[in-house]
Amino acid sequence: MKYSEARQGRIFVIRLEDGETVHEKLEGFARDQGIERAQLVIIGGADKGSRLVVGPQESRTLPVMPMTHELYDAHEITGTGTIFPDDDGNPLLHMHMACGREENTVTGCIRNGVKVWHVMEVVMTELLENTASRQTDPITGFKLLVP
Repeated sequence: MKYSEARQGRIFVIRLEDGETVHEKLEGFARDQGIERAQLVIIGGADKGSRLVVGPQESRTLPVMPMTHELYDAHEITGTGTIFPDDDGNPLLHMHMACGREENTVTGCIRNGVKVWHVMEVVMTELLENTASRQTDPITGFKLLVP
């Protein structure tokens, strides 16, 4: 286990609008507000055609081949994530969502493009006095958190 300590900074209450792509809007917001690091919670609706990464095709093979899932209609969502700067200092969101419709639920990473269905509500808490970042791992190719 690796860790670092941070202090809570500003707290933002955000409403995402119909059709917006979640990770693009939240990374842009962080950039515009000078937020380098943050934790987030989100609730609302994801639109038909949104795409999630739902796991690797095989657990322990390289290269990692992601599995994706496309939402077949609007889904209720809840999620949590973090923002940390990447190798180039850009804010990079890592968020997982649980997306449900009727008795079906799928959970995955939103990096492939989740679109807002009417509205999503986000609470973003800035993390201060911390130097954690996402660095490219040469083995997996993932941008892994380095606390």
